[in-house]
Amino acid sequence: MPPGSSIAVTKQHGSATSCACPDPRLWGKEHGLERAYPVMCHLLDVAAVFGVLWDVLLSAAARERFAEQLALDEKACRAVLSFWAGLHDLGKITPVFQAQVPSLFDKVRNEAAYLFAPGAERDRGFRHEMATHWSLASLLAEEGYPTRRGSTGVGGATAPAAHWVGQLLGGHHGVFGAKVQPTRLRLSSQYQPGLGEAGWAEQRRLHFEELRRVTGGEAVPGGVLSADLAVVLTGLVVTADWLASQVGAIAQVQPADGAWQGTPVQTDAHWRRTSAAASTLVCEARLGRAMFETGGFGQMFPFSPNPLQGDLVEHLPGLVTEGGAGLVLVTAPTGDGKTEAALYAASVLGPAAGARGMYVALPTMATADAMYKRVRKFAESSLVGERALTLLHSMAWLNPLYGQAAKDAAATAVDGGEAGEVSADAATAVTADAWLRGPRRGFLAPLSVGTIDQVLRGVLPLRYNVLPLFGLHEKVFVVDEAHAYGPWMHKLLLTLLEWLGALRSPVVLLSATLSGSTAASLVNAYRRGAGFLEPAVVAPRYPGWLYASAITGEVSSPRRTTSGRPRTLDVTVRQVKWDVAAKPTDPLQPGGRRAALREALRPVAESGGTALVCCTTVSEAQATYRDLCAAFPDLAGQEGGIRLLHSRFPANDRQRITADCEAAYGKPRSDQPPVVRPASVLVATQVVEQSLDLDFDLVVSDLAPLAQLLQRAGRSRRHLRGPGGRPAWAQAEDRPKLVVLDPFRRPQKADRPATWGSVYDASLLIRTSLLLTERAAEGIVVPDGVQELVDAVYVPDFVEGLDAAVQRELKSLEVERLASEMAETDLAAMVGIKGPGSIGGQLHLISERLEGVTEELLTTRLGADTGRVLCAYVQEDESLTLARDGSGGAVPGLDGRSLSRDDVAAVAAHTAPVPGTWVREGADAERDHPASWQQVSTLRDVVLLPMRRDGDGRWACSRGGYAIGVSLTGLERF
Repeated sequence: MPPGSSIAVTKQHGSATSCACPDPRLWGKEHGLERAYPVMCHLLDVAAVFGVLWDVLLSAAARERFAEQLALDEKACRAVLSFWAGLHDLGKITPVFQAQVPSLFDKVRNEAAYLFAPGAERDRGFRHEMATHWSLASLLAEEGYPTRRGSTGVGGATAPAAHWVGQLLGGHHGVFGAKVQPTRLRLSSQYQPGLGEAGWAEQRRLHFEELRRVTGGEAVPGGVLSADLAVVLTGLVVTADWLASQVGAIAQVQPADGAWQGTPVQTDAHWRRTSAAASTLVCEARLGRAMFETGGFGQMFPFSPNPLQGDLVEHLPGLVTEGGAGLVLVTAPTGDGKTEAALYAASVLGPAAGARGMYVALPTMATADAMYKRVRKFAESSLVGERALTLLHSMAWLNPLYGQAAKDAAATAVDGGEAGEVSADAATAVTADAWLRGPRRGFLAPLSVGTIDQVLRGVLPLRYNVLPLFGLHEKVFVVDEAHAYGPWMHKLLLTLLEWLGALRSPVVLLSATLSGSTAASLVNAYRRGAGFLEPAVVAPRYPGWLYASAITGEVSSPRRTTSGRPRTLDVTVRQVKWDVAAKPTDPLQPGGRRAALREALRPVAESGGTALVCCTTVSEAQATYRDLCAAFPDLAGQEGGIRLLHSRFPANDRQRITADCEAAYGKPRSDQPPVVRPASVLVATQVVEQSLDLDFDLVVSDLAPLAQLLQRAGRSRRHLRGPGGRPAWAQAEDRPKLVVLDPFRRPQKADRPATWGSVYDASLLIRTSLLLTERAAEGIVVPDGVQELVDAVYVPDFVEGLDAAVQRELKSLEVERLASEMAETDLAAMVGIKGPGSIGGQLHLISERLEGVTEELLTTRLGADTGRVLCAYVQEDESLTLARDGSGGAVPGLDGRSLSRDDVAAVAAHTAPVPGTWVREGADAERDHPASWQQVSTLRDVVLLPMRRDGDGRWACSRGGYAIGVSLTGLERF
């Protein structure tokens, strides 16, 4: 007689029965519940929700692909995969898991049927998902699942199916376990005592058999899935698990107290009940499909297409009709409507691929915030179906538009508590909560806008890295500013494109300044993932676009278009002495940067108009701002006369400044006559390079690599304002003005300012300096001259014809640059996961991490040395407040009390990023990290800086031999 079943009935009803049923005393959920929830019920719930997700989230083509690879018909495939999904928590039928709640474990621990090795129940390192992996191989083998590598369905991997399924389901908490040798599996309880002895194994078998009977998953697959579909399946299982684990969801189907005996009749009734509830769960989670309406460009946007957009409208639909899902690469100057071109391309690619939504990736949080508004407007007008839109970056909930939407959703939660509160054991509660409310859950929405690093997590061996990949399945992936990533992120993007090619997910890449070799690497990575290993010749046109099919591998002939606004960039290069560190009161040096900048800005101060001054570092931007305030006191005294924008402001201040800049320098309103804007100068760093739609009459920039300079120049006279909208000195809107302040008076690395550190490569800076000096007089024709100029910086024969000493210097620097790029690329290749073709059926390779490489190290991008701080102001009574004047009350959490959502938001809104060295020096864990902050993932790494007012009225604190101060110019270290 099976262990537990007759005993359980005897204790509750006084008579024995021979029913071979799952033991009703074995619990699966209890956290947040009035009473424990049987594990059998939870397995059934997840299987039911999985079936609905299969029906709702996957297109017919995707379901057919699953069935082909498993060599099953589609109906049998759905049943088998639902059965597998239910099995995910079979490992909870172990003494280790059951012992987590002693009062529940006491009901079985002393029964002879439930034997286990002494101390096995305390082995918390043997988690229940690991037990699922270990126990399923033998159970599936008994049902005929192959235990050796063998034949496979169409396109699937080759792996022993019995072990592969266990490994996949063992990954439902975000990490796939290592391959287990067959000899160990045959003696599993000896190698893993936490599994318990025969009685525990028998209960796992009974649950397995009953779940299989109810779901109809009797068929044995003829193979296993390819790596890309394995990721999709894991994502579906994870999603089903957490939907079914919501406290409100369990309450709706939980059996009455004492009623559950696990009989077949009860199991069938519960299956009917939970199947009926599953559709509502999925619907309320808004995990449906957004559909692109088939209307034309004119129905999507309130204007006629420009030449680039018009060419896409004319030619892309025909190519996609013939070639199906694929990749579109668009290269065009800033301000030429690439965003609208991308959204139109998505509307063509999406239906062809059966896509259910879209993800738009950007390089920074600020650019993602700006794009969120545009995509939301597009979704409202041009999409139908489920249009849930998420904003994905670490500070998304501080975005006013998105944050309010999140609060509204929480306020209308049907269960009256936290929306989607989860029942999870203590070991997974934090992760689950973070996933449901943060970036992990956000990937599942039909529509998302976020930073590129959020999706690149999918190709790093991080917990739940399958979720970004699953979240991009059957979505159009749009990458804005595809040129903006260094070697480390570029390599990760190549791997991501391989996965997307394998998934047949459509991709749109946008760039204003993309070299030909970089473009080719991106296109061929996507093709490689789709199975076309031979590289294609890719020669992008500027402005223009091309299309690569994921179905045939063919790359269309690049189409060159004209620009709606041809113009010639008027470039002035001023070679200057680098005197940024001088005090505003110091006399000007002849030929210095301070004098050259004042001269360039004098027309603005005297005659009105706007100018952007783009600096290389935050500290130089702060110094430049102070110097200009001293140089133009009347302008500085006007509201918005001189502004400062960089990354080292507290989040709420930066958000306010960005909004002010968008209002002052943004696109002119069509309902107002153009007027010359009052004199105003914005001093900024690279944060203004990308996606912010700003328009200045003049751009002044410190020297940067050519691609970055062209990005900045795209903010010069970006929009047509007409004669009445520009000052007299900037009337020529087809001759935008760029002034470059160049520190390289000699083409030598020694001339690079020491304060720049390694922000930009010296080789690229010197090449740019020489190239601009040679060509500045004739101007840069936009767009026709851009592609040739960008490529010219990288040509191998660049040094030919230069002075011998310059040749030696540049050759030496070029070796350094290439070595540095190779090191970053190799590092990304070494620590990142492989492409799907290299994974095959070895799922552990998706989670495998090099020894010594921690998740924390990976998430900080291996060397991006940053920290986050909160400046708290010490008042006369020694209390710490968020505001300098003491308004708004004390800093939340310092009294040890738990933080509310509003408390966390208040703290996070006042945090600021700083270099990591600022917080490491003089670190004191107890002082720096309040205990209540440690309980909240958003605040866990935030360092508390108590600021005191000094004799000069400046707020500062001592840290590691330095003073960190905060003022209207942001944070600085002295």
